Amino acid sequence: MSDIIRLLPDSVANQIAAGEVIQRPASVVKELVENAVDAGAKSIEIIIKDAGRTLIQVVDDGSGMSDTDARLAFERHATSKIAAAADLFSLNTMGFRGEALASIAAVARVDLRTMLHGATVGTRLIINGSVVESQEPEACTPGSNMMVKNLFFNVPARRKFLKKDSVELANIVREFERLALVNPAVEIALIHNDSVLHKLLRGSFKQRIVDLFGKSLDKQLIPVETSTSIVSISGFVSLPQFARRRNALQYLMVNGRNMRHPYFHKAVLQCYENLIPSDEQPNYFLDFKVNPASIDVNIHPTKNEIKFEDEPAIWQILVAAIKESLGRYNAAEAIDFDRIDAPEIPTFSPDGTAAHSVELDPTYNPFASQPEAPRADGGSRGASSYRHNSALRSVGSDWDKLYAEFSAETGSAAPAQGMRPSALNAAAPSEEKPDNQTLFDATAEVASAYNCIQAKGRYILTPSKSGVMVIDQHRAHLKVLYERYINMVATGQIDSQRLLFPEIVTLSPAQHAVLEAIVPVVTALGFDIAYLGDFSWSINSAPAVENNPVDTLMKIIEEETDGGDPADSAMQRRAALAMARAGAVKYGQLLTPEEMERLISDLFSLAAPNFTPDGQLIINLISTEDLAKMFA
Repeated sequence: MSDIIRLLPDSVANQIAAGEVIQRPASVVKELVENAVDAGAKSIEIIIKDAGRTLIQVVDDGSGMSDTDARLAFERHATSKIAAAADLFSLNTMGFRGEALASIAAVARVDLRTMLHGATVGTRLIINGSVVESQEPEACTPGSNMMVKNLFFNVPARRKFLKKDSVELANIVREFERLALVNPAVEIALIHNDSVLHKLLRGSFKQRIVDLFGKSLDKQLIPVETSTSIVSISGFVSLPQFARRRNALQYLMVNGRNMRHPYFHKAVLQCYENLIPSDEQPNYFLDFKVNPASIDVNIHPTKNEIKFEDEPAIWQILVAAIKESLGRYNAAEAIDFDRIDAPEIPTFSPDGTAAHSVELDPTYNPFASQPEAPRADGGSRGASSYRHNSALRSVGSDWDKLYAEFSAETGSAAPAQGMRPSALNAAAPSEEKPDNQTLFDATAEVASAYNCIQAKGRYILTPSKSGVMVIDQHRAHLKVLYERYINMVATGQIDSQRLLFPEIVTLSPAQHAVLEAIVPVVTALGFDIAYLGDFSWSINSAPAVENNPVDTLMKIIEEETDGGDPADSAMQRRAALAMARAGAVKYGQLLTPEEMERLISDLFSLAAPNFTPDGQLIINLISTEDLAKMFA
């Protein structure tokens, strides 16, 4: 049998690596900007054409490269960041694998101009799909100017599955925001199709936050600062009253690197328990400084997932720091009596030693019988303004009688109108304690009147022939609304309703880019929107459905940002799903028995009631056999 194992050519190996490292245009932006930061750049300009399909250009004033380094930088596993495996535990740079430039060159046409500081001439290198076409001297400015053209030109399947320009641009903007946040000392700009989306000057961390996300955040954020032998944490969190139902700004950074860390995210949310509603989330911008040897950044191709050696300890430190800041800045201001301008509070002293500016009449007795006193305007205050002390005593002597009457009324009173008995807490007569049979019969009677019970504000329990069905109320309502809206959207039967007062929505640059691209779709759904400038939109009309128009529009933008098939039918399905998510009953919302019965009836009238449009389970069955085993 002949040998069948062979070494792959470098060009093929680089294309395989590109599948992990370079997933979309935003990945190219991330890798090139991080290289510029590692090169010591203080000014970076990012120029995009057609959401990165045609051109991604990054110009920086970093250290630049010699002609030899420029050529070697595009070889796989060629890097200036590390020299040995031990260097992985003392990383102070963004990159270290030496895969990014080789992967980019494998799936695009690259044109690089670079020159060292102090040199008189630079070099220009042109690479086409991993093939070096030319390298020659070039007059250029110190630093690097990298142009990546026609991304995925030689991988048609990858290029075909790129999302719409609005979606890809939104991803680039989000990646830019993360890069800009973690590098506040770098001047950075983003230009798309000759339109300046961002131009940020150097500044403090908070100034960078405000420049990116709006001046309104300036007074919403409070500082978090702590330093221990394990970790130093600095940054900002929002006050509870400024928590958001949507578009919460949540960023975690470690040693100058962005990261996703669900464990620490949960720690932040725990600090806001009982301070904000369950459907809202706080904004936070937190930067961790740790010993590089205590973290591992080499567990994911994008280097965004990071493993910490002391996660439980850092959890406790993080929670303590945030709770301390919330307690310090969210408490009411106390009065400092030692201040010079402290308010003077008069006190009454029978011996007359109290120091105050109020004249007190020592002969005044509020319980004494007083004549009708004249008012300042010449009228009379009336005798009812004064009460004789004997009247007060007579009231006190009737407490036993009043209490007896109150007990008799409460013992025989019927339930207030609108209140309904609970199947789990059946009311028993107050005259005598019922036996077990009486209580069971009362419970059975209520259960026969209402066949549904709500549990934990989340699930609906109802009997069935095979046992007990447990229904997720939010998903059930989502499914019902989706089927209703998809029919209305498909048939064009959604009516538009004029708003009495237009709603103003301020979007992020990424959301604005998405909305601009889907205005025709939004208009077909019954919206009448107008751009006001500065990423603000006015909603003048909305679909005539029982949804909040702002929530509905934001959900549609979120669905389109996630992307998918650009076909009209797919966009209609995403729009219907977004409207259903905006209007579906929330977890924790209490439902009446009639509402639960109606929801279940609507759900089971559908052809496929078991799953939501995105594949989540709606109904689960606890069989009679399972119930029997529970009590065996």
